[in-house]
Amino acid sequence: MKGQTRESVKMALDTLRANKLRSGLTILGIVIGVTTVIAISSVIDGLNNRVEDWVNSLGTNVLWVFHMPVIGVRPTAEMLARKRLTLDDVKALRDLPHVLAVDGSLQHAGEFQVGEVDVKYNGKKVAGTILTGSTAEVADVMDLDFLQGRMFTDDEDHRGAHVCILGHDTWEDLFGNQNAVGKEVSIESGLYTVIGVLDKQKQPFGGGRNRADNQVYFPYGTFQQLHPENKDLWVSVKYDSQKNKALVEEEVRELLRIRRKVRVEAPDDFDIFGPDSITRLWDQVTEGLVIFMIAVSSVGLMVGGVGVMNIMLVSVTERTREIGVRKAIGATKLNILTQFTSEAVTLCALGGIIGVFLGGVITWTVYLLPIGLPATLSAGWVLTGFSVSCAIGLLFGIYPAWKAANLDPIEALRYE
Repeated sequence: MKGQTRESVKMALDTLRANKLRSGLTILGIVIGVTTVIAISSVIDGLNNRVEDWVNSLGTNVLWVFHMPVIGVRPTAEMLARKRLTLDDVKALRDLPHVLAVDGSLQHAGEFQVGEVDVKYNGKKVAGTILTGSTAEVADVMDLDFLQGRMFTDDEDHRGAHVCILGHDTWEDLFGNQNAVGKEVSIESGLYTVIGVLDKQKQPFGGGRNRADNQVYFPYGTFQQLHPENKDLWVSVKYDSQKNKALVEEEVRELLRIRRKVRVEAPDDFDIFGPDSITRLWDQVTEGLVIFMIAVSSVGLMVGGVGVMNIMLVSVTERTREIGVRKAIGATKLNILTQFTSEAVTLCALGGIIGVFLGGVITWTVYLLPIGLPATLSAGWVLTGFSVSCAIGLLFGIYPAWKAANLDPIEALRYE
């Protein structure tokens, strides 16, 4: 049987060499389908890895609390009208068991007016900077890394000290590689002394600058002097262990319901979520991409399969006399069936190999280009693409092979 299979593969390759153009056009659909699978799956896997790293950088033992849901939900009028969380809520949450740190943050950004927020120093200016007011515990909650200086203190927060911490890109644009600690920068209508500079923060997709690095952190009390109109407090709760997540979440919910006077039968008028919410939302997005990939590749594979069936039927017709001779000298139906099925599988396997190679080239190209799309070649998807191409050969080659195996030897010998 092994010798028969090797001979069938050899005959298939001889057929390919004899009809290069026809064979190339036949497997074109297979090549396109497998290339699509490899290329898109590589980008999806790369993005999944990047998003996972970014989510982990946010902290695995962190819960976020806001007065309305913000991930994967369009806020209703009722949600928008809810009472905001307060700094007193933040202080109360710090007393819960298993809670290590709690931060309350406010933000102001010029979303609709370019350059509405400017940071200036010595004739240089950075526009579109995000202004963030936080408590001193933000460094513990977010695991902030400092290139220079230190975090502000509770005392500086309480007295509204004119101090700030610069994000990496804000510092780099204003100071280059120089030390910024102790320098005064102009922000809106005031001067603020720089006491620290943050390292770069991770971002999910790469490519270009991370907007979070063009940011200035103020003590909470200082920020309230700048923008007292900002009331949307974002609360971040860091707890001790992942195994206590459900317990901490329930304790946070119970405490806030009591403080906000929510009736027993009424639903929460706030939302608690964590990094896993981002992961679930991203999984929903990638599910759509996978469905798109399967749809596109299936068209190519089906076209390729029909092409393979067509060329095999033509091959059976062209080689009818040869089949008759082989049967006359003792070849069985199984021998003929194995021969033509092996030829179809070999044809599709070659298309699969070419598709894997082209998919790998596209993956490598995307990885090298500075377009912010990470790409990771997955052995699982390579194996899947190649296996599906072989399965297409088997599925669409079995009928021509069956037709060849069932030819009447006498009629076949008479065929001209």
